[in-house]
Formats: sequence, structure tokens, C-alpha cells
Amino acid sequence: MNTNLSSVVHIDHEFRAHADQHASLRLWLRLLSCTTRVEDKIRHKLRETFDITLPRFDLMAQLERHPDGLGMGELSRRMMVTGGNITTIVDQLEKEQLVLRQVGLSDRRSFTVKLTQAGREAFANMAVAHEEWVVDLFSGLSNNQQSQLYTLLGAMKKNLEKQEEMS
Repeated sequence: MNTNLSSVVHIDHEFRAHADQHASLRLWLRLLSCTTRVEDKIRHKLRETFDITLPRFDLMAQLERHPDGLGMGELSRRMMVTGGNITTIVDQLEKEQLVLRQVGLSDRRSFTVKLTQAGREAFANMAVAHEEWVVDLFSGLSNNQQSQLYTLLGAMKKNLEKQEEMS
């Protein structure tokens, strides 16, 4: 049995559910529990292997998809965090020379953030390891089960988007 600190203090959201509660509530708590466990494992592996946080990895992933860079506001929107959080993350990555902040041409108060060459190389290594970890975490499900789950969650996502449009 693994008794490291993260497994000892981990709280399973599903424990909040009771058998007499609606199936939708129990399903929500199971989804939350699985998501939290996967995220916790990825956070731990990123820290242990690359000495980087998940938010810093996520920001680099956004920039990797946009070689011309992204504005601070756009990064904030994509990562669903405040501008202050983005500034802190960019400051850290800039100090490590993994990103470069450039003043906007039309508005000198705005900045575009880009990965440096060192940032692209570091992220490429992290992305390979990240994918391996995710594949390993889902290895308990067959390819068919993963496909079914993907399809079901896609239907759920579509339903949620429809509900958002109606409200």
C-alpha cells in the first residue's frame, strides 16, 4: 500500500454522496473525484520530474499552441484565472527565461507573451512525459471503454452548452 503524504491527505469527493441521493449527484461527485485524482497525480509528477507547477505548465501549453504569442488578457481568459495570477506565472517563467514578454505595438500598456527557444524545448520534453502519465492513468480502461466514456462526456458537454445558451 502506498502511504506517501498525498495519498494520506487525499479527500475523495465521492464520500459525500449517499446511496439514497439522486444518481446525477452521485455521478457528479464521481466525476469530480476522478478529475481531482488525475489532476493531483499530474501536479505531483510535474513538480517531481520538472520542478514546475501545473498552472505554469498550462500557460506554456497555451503558448505552445500560439507561436506568435498571446496577450495577458487572452491568457487569463483561456486559463480562467485572474490577470494577477497570469502576471505572477509569467514573471516566474520570464525569470527562468522560458517566456518572453513583448510590449504591444498599438498599446504600450499591453504585452504579448511568447515561449523562448528554451521554453519550447522544455515544454516539448514536459509534453511527452505528460502524455505518458495520462495514458498510464487511463490504462485501467480498455480502448473501447475510453471511447465510450469520451462519447458520453461529449454528449454531457453538448447538453451543458445548450443549457448555457438558453440561460
